[in-house]
Amino acid sequence: MIVVTYGTKITENTYDTLCASDIGSYLKENMSVAIKPNLVTPRPADDGATTHPELVEGIILFLRDFGIKSIKIIESSWYGDKTKEAFQVCGYNELSKKMDVPLIDLKSDSWEKRSYLGTDINICMEALNTDFLINAPVLKAHSQTRLTCCMKNLKGCIPDSEKRRFHTLDLHMQIAILNKLLPTGYCVVDGICGDLSSEEGGQPVAANRIVAGRDPLTIDSYGAELIGYKPDDIKYLTYAKDMGLGDYYSTLTTLIELGGEAKPVFDAVGKHTADRFKGFIDEKSACSPCYAALVFALHKIGKYTFNEKLHIGQGYKGINSIGIGIGNCAKGYSCNVAGCPPKATDIIELLENLTI
Repeated sequence: MIVVTYGTKITENTYDTLCASDIGSYLKENMSVAIKPNLVTPRPADDGATTHPELVEGIILFLRDFGIKSIKIIESSWYGDKTKEAFQVCGYNELSKKMDVPLIDLKSDSWEKRSYLGTDINICMEALNTDFLINAPVLKAHSQTRLTCCMKNLKGCIPDSEKRRFHTLDLHMQIAILNKLLPTGYCVVDGICGDLSSEEGGQPVAANRIVAGRDPLTIDSYGAELIGYKPDDIKYLTYAKDMGLGDYYSTLTTLIELGGEAKPVFDAVGKHTADRFKGFIDEKSACSPCYAALVFALHKIGKYTFNEKLHIGQGYKGINSIGIGIGNCAKGYSCNVAGCPPKATDIIELLENLTI
């Protein structure tokens, strides 16, 4: 079952979406609930990268009316950014005071190792020690996985060291296994104005929709189609389906739409920006902030005419060579943009000088 509500009254529409959903079948009054938004970086939600605080407010109002008393907001921004800064910039400090709900920075949290078929993942205790996890991601593009929505949003529930380790392995498989080890109680997706070019925002596309449902895989496959991908184009979705985590969205899925008069007359389709630049990049285990900065820089330049490939990622640590290295891990290259992650402006400056 998926419920989609269209319109610009975010708090009210979120509340109405949950009222029309089947979330009440899974909640109990004595439960502790953790809400996990996407505050990947300190940017306001209108930029298309982070979850609107109004959406989380609507969730809290619904939970309170249901009788839930123990509610917290948990998050860890991506490697290189500060969660507390994101709480401030994204309006969550104000929301916390208004709704009397604590903000938990998972960067300061302890963690516990959980295992699935021989794969170990460290997961933050605040995420594990809750009765019901509400996943409140943004539907948007991602430079490495094409899509980020419910399943990938759980990456904010692991410590920074684990985030970096994910990128030295099969990132898609790790995301699928994480979802196996950390069950989501319910998903409430911010589809208001996600950036369909990059995960860090800056090019929001207004769609004015909120999507809710129980199954992260079903929701993500539905979201993938909304922005122009088939579910099998996203590897972690195929892995998750093979693991038995759920089903893809199909004609058999119950779909309830509210506020149809506000439904966009066009489909907000992603630009597949990152895919256009893959041929210029030699990536080995790059973390998302570093890779996203490079893709953003290439997008801003518009074209890249230098013959040398751009080397980026943890796999280049300790390598000394002639060429172009992006980030501290590739500092051994004769031409390097420093930073962990590097600034997109610095990458742009280097590449513009190279192409002159």
